[in-house]
Formats: sequence, C-alpha cells, structure tokens
Amino acid sequence: MTNHHDTLRTGLVTAAFCIVALPGLAHAEELRFATPPWPGATVKTEVASQLLERLGYQTSVKEASTAIILEGLVGGDIDVDMALWRPSQGGMLDPRLESGELVELVHNIQGARFRLAVPGHAREAGVRSMADLAKHAERFDHRLYGIEPGNVGNEIMQRAIEDDTYGLGDWQVVASSVTGMLSQLEANNDSDRWTAFLGWEPHWMNVAYDVHYLEDPEGLWGDASTVSTVASTEFVERAPNVTTFLEQMIVPIEVQNAWVHEFSREDRPLREVASDWLDTNPELVGKWLEGVSTANGTPQNLESP
Repeated sequence: MTNHHDTLRTGLVTAAFCIVALPGLAHAEELRFATPPWPGATVKTEVASQLLERLGYQTSVKEASTAIILEGLVGGDIDVDMALWRPSQGGMLDPRLESGELVELVHNIQGARFRLAVPGHAREAGVRSMADLAKHAERFDHRLYGIEPGNVGNEIMQRAIEDDTYGLGDWQVVASSVTGMLSQLEANNDSDRWTAFLGWEPHWMNVAYDVHYLEDPEGLWGDASTVSTVASTEFVERAPNVTTFLEQMIVPIEVQNAWVHEFSREDRPLREVASDWLDTNPELVGKWLEGVSTANGTPQNLESP
C-alpha cells in the first residue's frame, strides 16, 4: 500500500471548517472508549473522541487488551471499543452478543487482514503457506513472533503449536509488543535470517516492509477480516445520538493506513494527527455526522470562514 495522505486531501473543498462545541456542556456525560495498544485502533479512537468533543461531549480513552476491554464493556466500566477483529476475535465476542450484553454496531473497516506473515525474501525462497514453515524451521529459529500477551493472534498460533498443525509442534510463540515484533522483523531483514510474524492491515508495516501473508489451508485464521465497533447494550439505549454517529463512522482502509503511517512511522503526536485530519476532511466527516446533533440536542453548527 502507498501512503495516500496527500491524495486524501486532493479534491476536497478548500474552505476549512470547524464544529463549534456550544458553551455550557462542561458537565456532559463522559463517553468511555477503550482501545488495544495498536496504532490503527489508537488513531481511529482518537479521531472519534475528538469529533465527539467538538460536539460538546466529554470523552476518555483507556488502553487495554481486548480481553480486558470486553470484560469492561460487560461490567459497565467501558462504553465503546472500535477495534474488534473478525473472524479472529469472534469467539471472544459472539457469546456476549448472544447474551444481549453487547451490540456490534458496524464493521468500521472492511477488507482488513490479520494472519501470519513473512518478509519477501522468505516468500521468494518458497514460503507461501503455513504448510511451508516446518521444512524451514531452522531459518525461522522455530519461532512465531506475536504481539502483547493474551492477544487472540498469539492464541491462534499457540493452538497450532499445541495441535501440531502444519508440523509446528516444536515451535514457540514469542509474545512481545508491536514495536518489539517489528524490530525483530527489521533485524532479520536479510536472506539468512527469517521471521514469521503476526501481520495485519491497515498498518504502516505494509508500506515500510515487504510483507506477504501466508496461505492457511487449515483455516486457522478464518475468512477475510473486518474490524467492528462494539458497545454495551446499556450504552446504546442511553446514548442514541452517539450510537448513530458510531454506526456511520466507516473508515476507508487507505485512510487508516495514512493515519497509522503518520502516527507510528512519522512519529507525529496523536492528537495532532487526528485534529489535522478532522480539519481537512469535511466531506467524510459530514457523512459520519448525518442526523447527529450536539451533546445538548441542537443541530451541528458547521462554519466556513
């Protein structure tokens, strides 16, 4: 994927705009977001949070693992999670949907990917499927690199090892962080040392590195991925205005790739990335806000200088 940040700005209306938060809303009810520590989810949540603040809401964002976030949603400590991946995390979510405790509002990103990947030099040497890993075990040092402990991707890889799927019974999962995993990938970026790692899109890794996602004949990773916005049922019932916005906030995959590239690769401050994007993309923001009012129930006040 290429960085589409500049392209995204081309062709937009030239007049800047702002959403004026009306006075007297300092005591508005707080909207409690949570996000796993993934750059794409972090920026997406910040964009939503800032946009709602411009409408006069108070927001907070907590960072935690998906398992902890789901418990917080059920327990009433968290209102919204915008980073639930399907199908890989469906097993964690579906029982809570079936019980009526949570609501899946929208697939906010479609065409995403989340599965085991290798760099280009490993693919050129014939590693195109998870079934090809075992015969090159020494090159990979019998290791699969994941991210934070408890992540469902790590668990999928661990189950493959425990079940000796694809002959991976003597391998191990190295749980780290996104930064640690990608540092390992960069350190092994030559033809002698190979890295099998948890990859996903949208993410800047797809721009910065030659990433190739492995075929999965046994279907461990499920079908094509989507990313969902999930909220507690209680929140949906008490915050219909915000729910309407969340249902309409669908992010083109190239937009989130650009967000992640700016935040993680270019090291721009999170709030700046989100704020600048909101200021320069009125058309998409307008679609997200159709039928949505300010926190005190008045129509949005969009101004052009």
